Amino acid sequence: MFNSCMFTGDATSKESSPFINSSTSDVEKCQQYDGKNMALFEEEMDTSPMVSSLLSSLANYSNLTQGSKEHEEAENNEEARKKTAPRMGTIMGVYLPCMQNILGVILFLRMTWLVGIGGVLGTFTIVFMCCSTTMLTAISMSAIATNGVVPAGGSYYMISRSLGPEFGGAVGICFYLGTTFAGAMYILGCIEILLIYIVPAAAIFKMEGLEGAEAEAALLNNMRVYGTIVLSFMALVVFVGVKYVNKLALVFLACVILSILAVYAGVIKTSFDPPDFPVCVLGNRTLASKGFDICAKTIERGNATLTTKLWRAFCDSEFLNATCDEYFTSNNVSQIQGIPGITSGILAENLFSTFMEKNSILEKRGVPAVLDPEATVTNTNRYVMADITSFFTLLVGIYFPSVTGIMAGSNRSGDLQDAQKSIPIGTILAITTTSIIYMSSVILFGACVDGVVLRDKFGEGVDGNLVIGTLAWPSPWVIVFGSFFSTCGAGLQSLTGAPRLLQAIARDGIIPFLRVFGHGKANGEPTWALLLTACICESGILIASLDAVAPILSMFFLMCYMFVNLACALQTLLRTPNWRPRFKFYHWALSLLGMSLCLTLMFLCSWYYAIVAMVIASCIYKYIEFCGAEKEWGDGIRGISLSAARYALMRLEEGPPHTKNWRPQILVLMSLDAEQNVEQPRLLSLTSQLKAGKGLTIVGACVEGTYLNNQPQAIKAELLKLMEVEKVKGFSQVVISSNLRDATSHLIQAGGLGGLRHNTVLVSYPKNWKQAEEHHRCRNFIEVVRETTAARLALLVPKNISAYPSNGERFTEGHIDVWWIVHDGGMLMLLPFLLRQHKVWRKCKIRIFTVAQMDDNSIQMKKDLMTFLYHLRFDAEVEVVEMHESDISAYTYEKTLMMEQRSQILKEMHLTKNEREREVQLIQGKNATPTPTSPTSPTSPTPAAMSPGEEVQMTWTDDTEKPNNPASLQYGVSFRNQSNVRRMHHAQKLNEVIVKKSQEAKLVLLNMPGPPKNRTGEENYMEFLEVLTEGLNRVLLVRGGGREVITIYS
Repeated sequence: MFNSCMFTGDATSKESSPFINSSTSDVEKCQQYDGKNMALFEEEMDTSPMVSSLLSSLANYSNLTQGSKEHEEAENNEEARKKTAPRMGTIMGVYLPCMQNILGVILFLRMTWLVGIGGVLGTFTIVFMCCSTTMLTAISMSAIATNGVVPAGGSYYMISRSLGPEFGGAVGICFYLGTTFAGAMYILGCIEILLIYIVPAAAIFKMEGLEGAEAEAALLNNMRVYGTIVLSFMALVVFVGVKYVNKLALVFLACVILSILAVYAGVIKTSFDPPDFPVCVLGNRTLASKGFDICAKTIERGNATLTTKLWRAFCDSEFLNATCDEYFTSNNVSQIQGIPGITSGILAENLFSTFMEKNSILEKRGVPAVLDPEATVTNTNRYVMADITSFFTLLVGIYFPSVTGIMAGSNRSGDLQDAQKSIPIGTILAITTTSIIYMSSVILFGACVDGVVLRDKFGEGVDGNLVIGTLAWPSPWVIVFGSFFSTCGAGLQSLTGAPRLLQAIARDGIIPFLRVFGHGKANGEPTWALLLTACICESGILIASLDAVAPILSMFFLMCYMFVNLACALQTLLRTPNWRPRFKFYHWALSLLGMSLCLTLMFLCSWYYAIVAMVIASCIYKYIEFCGAEKEWGDGIRGISLSAARYALMRLEEGPPHTKNWRPQILVLMSLDAEQNVEQPRLLSLTSQLKAGKGLTIVGACVEGTYLNNQPQAIKAELLKLMEVEKVKGFSQVVISSNLRDATSHLIQAGGLGGLRHNTVLVSYPKNWKQAEEHHRCRNFIEVVRETTAARLALLVPKNISAYPSNGERFTEGHIDVWWIVHDGGMLMLLPFLLRQHKVWRKCKIRIFTVAQMDDNSIQMKKDLMTFLYHLRFDAEVEVVEMHESDISAYTYEKTLMMEQRSQILKEMHLTKNEREREVQLIQGKNATPTPTSPTSPTSPTPAAMSPGEEVQMTWTDDTEKPNNPASLQYGVSFRNQSNVRRMHHAQKLNEVIVKKSQEAKLVLLNMPGPPKNRTGEENYMEFLEVLTEGLNRVLLVRGGGREVITIYS
């Protein structure tokens, strides 16, 4: 068997190669296919590889995540990139990372307060809604993640490849901002635990003795200072070595799990041995425990009655006769059990919500109190006060961040043994577990803890303990330290993940101004992205309130989840052939429900934050659409576009558009020179200026030759480049045929699709058509005129196109003159209106001229025309030009004679030898017969005595008249077709009037005469057009398509 290898270089780019890791040289390919009975296909191996090779390359495909593992290995070993990362299963790779990301700061710091404020029923509703949202999103995400290999990049990769670069970039940035603000929230939670529960003495701005706004400002300033310090330290850790963050991840997760187990153990213990956390209540007001040691006004010691610290806090002295606060005097001090236990029946009291105004005092339900309604509240720093005004939607915004983190598994898809199996199982299992934990926590907290303790956000009534810590067994410190390390770990994870997400977006190149953030250290660490992340995170820390930051990141995460659901619903409804997820338990209705829930929660959390997030996403979307790099990712938006286009085309097929909807759908016929360069790019400038009517634009070019030898891609690229320069929005089309005439005909016939076809053809007037070598252009031009007439298409022919203005020019004054000779459906009226919408022609005024014959009433014509223009809502000057009949001049006869002689010469140049001999015989026969030259001769030559050309010429007009003017006699000839003389006479007279009136006009629009019905009068036709437009700088010849394009009706 003959084997040959041709080393011609591989023209196939890596992106288009079917091999995933394609880097084989030509010599290796030749050896690879040699002796494998593939000689028949060896020339196609670059584009169509052997099945065995393709399967082998797929089997060996490795996709390491662009995450911390490679960076860690790169720091330790230069050849680490060549190693295969250890693959993880469902538990270690998906389930535990999701658990770690979902459970966190809100559970430990705000869950008890949420139950106290919202009530068990209200909080359970919030938890159920949020968990349902994440579950539905996880189902949609599982479908997308199992529809092929998902490289590292997680949700950004999935959304961008499903919804396109615009949505992908917008949602990717939202997800990045959400992750960054999550880092700020975790750091604020960490500082809150540190300053309030672990070392309150470390506060730089002291809060002792401060009340109201001053105390709040001091707390926020402490958060800002310590938050900035912790953020700087964490950013430094991430910058120096991500490997430390990864090694500590399991430690942080262990802290979370131990803390939750300690809470459940404490709940069980309350059923038989409730912990002793007494709460001191004055009347029904909860007292802050830091101001006293004994919950009593006085104590009996021996026979003496002594006052306590509590007495001294409300009275002006320690003596019994001191002046005390009126409310303190009127009400008794009592002590209630803060954690009565799960069997106490406190659940019934905590079922319903207790929303509070800011700076209102925390009160115990069901306890009587003596209160003077008109008395002002004093000693407010002795009570437990509400630090913010609470309402249902606020609770939703604060709680939602506690269910985020469901993307942790999909973000590690490159490290999983079987991502398509692990991601759905691990993610759904993690959401189920955490949902059970959250829902059970709501019920257990409501059943074990008194309402005043639940509503005590910072544990001021229980000796400054973390409220959830009071439940824990064996000690509250388990929860305090567990939650502290948990928030530290979560903050580090956010500062590790967010820069890598930004780096992935930057490296995709869809947002030009972010490209700088794609660079990093030599090992790939995203240094610049980390710097930007730290700056954005600092803005969240400067807000300083965990309750204010939580709704911000809720917005960004909810928007991200909404688009995951949209992507799944879209792919399912469009039924794209590539949509074949291995995960089968999804449905488009579930995805739409999840999307609706996300949108509802966004506006429930904070309607103004929701609008801001949407505006940010919309701005990024439009920026990518206009300035971003174009990417073809086979996304669902392209599928929607195709479906919408198909639907619209089917609707358009139902019938022709109404006159009110008519607009020029232009096919621009561009001519090419010998080097395949566009000859008259100014045609596109005119097209752009006419496109105020929008509509379709097809820029077409015709090439002579065969398709196999003339690939049209280069010409199409040049056309598209010119269109971009001239700001023409439309399509380009190149037709290749054996001759230009057929190519042009094919383009006119086949351009467009269905109802979206061109109705107007724009072609340039042929230059130098009188030269013999340009005769074919003249013939092609007249054929275009004929075909557009037959196809009922409008035709626009600009003469002297090089003199037309470019898009950058401006006319500050001047006129657009319309010479309305015959009615063509209104094209002559519509075109100047469209041109004046463009800035080039905006300052020009429209003048409309019409021609009156001898028997017309020119005054009435002008009135009628002005009325017509008024109803059309066109502003234009009107003038009626009277053309009186006059004798045909000698000059006209001379022009006609020269025209006919030239036509005869051109005709003879194309005759064959036999035809030429027959022509000579006919001429000799005519000379033998007396030629009728007398104007009174009643006879006319019979068809048999005429040449074939003469006979056909007679069919161009209905009448053949003899010359009736003595001027013809001086030439000693009679014209074979008197209509040519009349046409020349009319063209000349009309040209004289147009030049007289419109020589200074910026543009003259003129009715274009119809073409000859036969092919022998083509040169005469061009001569008439030449005479008609002589002496005018810019002329646009217009030929209507045979239908009305303007109407006076609304």
